[in-house]
Amino acid sequence: MNVTINPINDHDLGWVKQVWLAWGGEFVVTRGRKVLPDQCRGFCAIDDSGKRAGLVTYQISGSQCEVITLDTMVRFGGVGTALMSAVESAARESGCRRLWFITTNDNLDAIRFYQRRGYTIAAVHLDAIAESRKLKPSISLVGNYGIPIRDEIEFEKWL
Repeated sequence: MNVTINPINDHDLGWVKQVWLAWGGEFVVTRGRKVLPDQCRGFCAIDDSGKRAGLVTYQISGSQCEVITLDTMVRFGGVGTALMSAVESAARESGCRRLWFITTNDNLDAIRFYQRRGYTIAAVHLDAIAESRKLKPSISLVGNYGIPIRDEIEFEKWL
């Protein structure tokens, strides 16, 4: 699928919030902290018909860039890869040396996706989701493929 990658802007923020609501709330929890959509930079993928096909949000802190969310509306079409490439470029341009993110132990499709794109497991934070549920009780007990959601897996790529 051919997509155009554009930085998200104020016009996109309502849509970004809708995508995040599909995650079960108005914010995302990562490593014990709440992150709101309007605290993030990001990119939107637009398909040939002008429809939004994906979203990636991220935050830069010093020499590190954390991917907060990655969503695609079409799987296996290259949208996720294009969005992650855009973040990698933006991180490099901002002087970042490390790109990292968290996913949960049940997210096998994401684990496969990231490893195939050169990301490595940097840490496994055992039972971290119990703490995250204190901030966001709507996090499901059971996730993809019927796997109990317990652990955060931290991936990284050095730029």
